[in-house]
Amino acid sequence: SLAPLTGLDAFLANMGKILDDAVDSGGIDVIIQNERDKTAPRCPHGPALLFEKTGHGEEKGRRFYACSACRDRKDCNLFQWADEKISEARMLAREEQNRSKMPLFSHQEYTFVSLPLEQRRFCVDCQLLILPEERANHAKHKALSEDTTVQRLKRPSLLLCPLDNKKSNAQYLFADRSCHFLLDMLLGLGFQNILCVGTPRLHEVIKLRNMEGKSPKMKSLLLDIDYRYCQFYGQDEFCRYNMFNHHFFDDEVKKQTSFDVKCGFLREEGGAKVVMITDPPFGGLVKPLANSFSQMAITWKNLNKVSDAGQMPMIWIFPYFFESRILECFPSFSMLDYQVDYDNHPLYKHGKTGRKQSPVRLFTNLSPKDIILPEDEGYRFCSVCERYVSAGNKHCPKCDTCPSKDGREWRHCDECGRCVKPSWRHCSSCGHCALPDHPCGQSQTGCFNCGSQKHKLRACPKKHNKRMIVPGGRGAPGLLKHIAGKSTTRNKRRRRVT
Repeated sequence: SLAPLTGLDAFLANMGKILDDAVDSGGIDVIIQNERDKTAPRCPHGPALLFEKTGHGEEKGRRFYACSACRDRKDCNLFQWADEKISEARMLAREEQNRSKMPLFSHQEYTFVSLPLEQRRFCVDCQLLILPEERANHAKHKALSEDTTVQRLKRPSLLLCPLDNKKSNAQYLFADRSCHFLLDMLLGLGFQNILCVGTPRLHEVIKLRNMEGKSPKMKSLLLDIDYRYCQFYGQDEFCRYNMFNHHFFDDEVKKQTSFDVKCGFLREEGGAKVVMITDPPFGGLVKPLANSFSQMAITWKNLNKVSDAGQMPMIWIFPYFFESRILECFPSFSMLDYQVDYDNHPLYKHGKTGRKQSPVRLFTNLSPKDIILPEDEGYRFCSVCERYVSAGNKHCPKCDTCPSKDGREWRHCDECGRCVKPSWRHCSSCGHCALPDHPCGQSQTGCFNCGSQKHKLRACPKKHNKRMIVPGGRGAPGLLKHIAGKSTTRNKRRRRVT
């Protein structure tokens, strides 16, 4: 399998931010439609998303469909111009390809747990729990050496190999420490029902805590694109779901089974409060994710007859450098200083200091002053900001806020009129703070199109007059050519670490 390169995930997430800006500007735009697009082609990941590709000097360009979940066409090659007429032969070939990539079994066909211990086998190669009559088909495959006990089945995230595609379905699993903090915090706020969107480890820990009986019971529903969890959870505990296009995979086959399960869970009966926690892949586009979560919130509102001002409680777990993108979609959200840790990530672990701390934070519409962060981990309450902050996040009287995003103590720059990272220095040539060895004369902040420091690229009045220029002088459309079928990395060597 591929092992993560040192610092690669932070780079990919930061590149995702650059691409997010490009996708929202003069290069490629994601077209979010108010109603479901019935004409959208489908791939194994559900209905495709609609994009618009614009060229030099064009206000609007040609639209196309591409896979909602995969940012790289090597993972899913769906591409279709919106105005393109598809032949019947091509349509049939696509349908056949989609069928060939469907899971081997339906949710209802997994009967493994009821087998006696001596008959249980787990195929490591296929990542499947196999029935006695299926063993011959897996005879040459690697099987789990230990017994597949009920105890092991209660922790599927330890049994399954995490998916590692950082652009579509990367599975970085919460450390138990972060899981217990989140659950204790939510219990303290009165939440009993936890909608786990892309958070299988949290769903798992909730069930374990319920069995141990050491804390009040909580109810959880896991929504995840990884069909392997069908083997471990019933239909009332797991629904296969694509968070990039708000697609439930068995809607058509089982006549709205997942939709009914979701609605039943979101309906706050008996005073049970619902909160949604989501941990999307860091390389995913923010706008489609926000649209899916908004659709979930609308369903919650309609089911519970909530007024227009009411909001579905949400916690979105994402790197801090996506803050502006998330707040653009959800202005009522705020970012908390709590650093989320992961078991299977070489960098995002508890106990690291300085720049090696986890960059992953909580974005939420819950009141920050009500969320108590653990003081034994160095968090403290700022009475001025009325929220808990990290140990290194010192209050700045000039900015009137605790400004640090990365856990280090930031310093105030009088010339810039704001606090900046401790490693940055003010550059008189550029007129703003930057790293000491930055290339002078190339704007690193503000608008990448016209160079103005007064607005970002997406608000640039001249963004349709010329191509977007990113640091280094390359046009943003080149970064995204692979989406439109013109991969720029085809002939480049790829570094593989085993």
